[in-house]
Amino acid sequence: MKIKHFLVPIFLVALTIVFAFVNCSLNKGNSSYSRFEIKPSQTDSSISIANDPHLVLYNPKTNQGKLMVYLPGTGGIAAKGPEDYFNTVVEQGYKLISLSYNDEISVAEICSGHNLRVDSNCAEEFHWRRIYGEGPFSKIDDQAQDAIIPRLIKLLEYLMKTDKKGNWKYYIKDGKLRWRDIAFSGQSQGGGMAEFIAKHQSVYRIISFSGGWDWSLHGRIANWYSSGNATPAEVWYSTYNVKETNGNVLLKQYKSIGIPSGHIYAFDLPVSKDRTPHTDGIRNTAYKAKWIEMLGRGN
Repeated sequence: MKIKHFLVPIFLVALTIVFAFVNCSLNKGNSSYSRFEIKPSQTDSSISIANDPHLVLYNPKTNQGKLMVYLPGTGGIAAKGPEDYFNTVVEQGYKLISLSYNDEISVAEICSGHNLRVDSNCAEEFHWRRIYGEGPFSKIDDQAQDAIIPRLIKLLEYLMKTDKKGNWKYYIKDGKLRWRDIAFSGQSQGGGMAEFIAKHQSVYRIISFSGGWDWSLHGRIANWYSSGNATPAEVWYSTYNVKETNGNVLLKQYKSIGIPSGHIYAFDLPVSKDRTPHTDGIRNTAYKAKWIEMLGRGN
C-alpha cells in the first residue's frame, strides 16, 4: 500500500508536466494571443492533399484589425513559418493566417524548357490554377479545393462558426472576400503568389519576400509582371537579399511590377549559418524595424 500511495503523486506530477508541455506547444510566442492550428480537411472534407494545418494567430484584446494572409514558399509548412515575423504582424494590429496550400512544386520547375517554349504564358496560367483553381492548365494536378483562395474562404467560414470572438465575418460576405480588408505576404513561391493576387485584386497591402521568378521566352521575365495592378502602388512592398542567386532578377521583376523604389528593400546583413540569403529576410529579427515599416498598422 505504501508503494501505491507513493506512485499516485508521481503520476500526478508527470501528468502536470505533460499538460504544461502541450499547453506551451499551443501557445508559442505571446501567451495572450489566440492561436489555432486547423487542418484544411476540417474546413472542407473534399481536401485530401497538402493537409498540413493552417495557423491562425491574433490578439483578442486589440481593436478589430485587417487580416494578413501569409503564403509559405515551396515545401514550406504553414504552422512552422517564421514565428518572429508572425508575432510582429500581430503586434502591428493584424490578425494572421498562415495558409496551408499545395506548395510542393514551384512555377520555375514547371514553366521552363519545353513547357515554356510551347506556352509562353505558362507562368500566368500556373498562377491562375494554383490561386483560384481556374483555367484549363493541366501541367499541375491542383484541384479547385486545393487552390489558395478557395481554401482561405473555407477557413474563414469555419472560423466564423468555431471562433465567434474573432469576428471573422469582417473579412468575408456572401462567400466572397472583402479584399480591401485583407493583406497578403509570402516568401519565395508564396511571395510570387501574393504578387499575382495583388495584381488582380485591390488588397490592403502586399509584401513579397524574395517572391519567385517567372520566365517568358528568350530569357525574359514573365509578361504578367508588367500587366496592370489592381492594388495601388503605394501599398506594394518587396525584399531581396543582395547575396541571393536571383537577386538581380527579383529587382528587375519588382521594378517591372511598378513597386516604388523606396518600397524595395535590398537586405545585406550577415546571414546566419542555419539560413540562406534567400530565406534570411523573413527570419532575421535584425530586420524587424523593416518589417514594421512594410506592415504599417493593421488597425
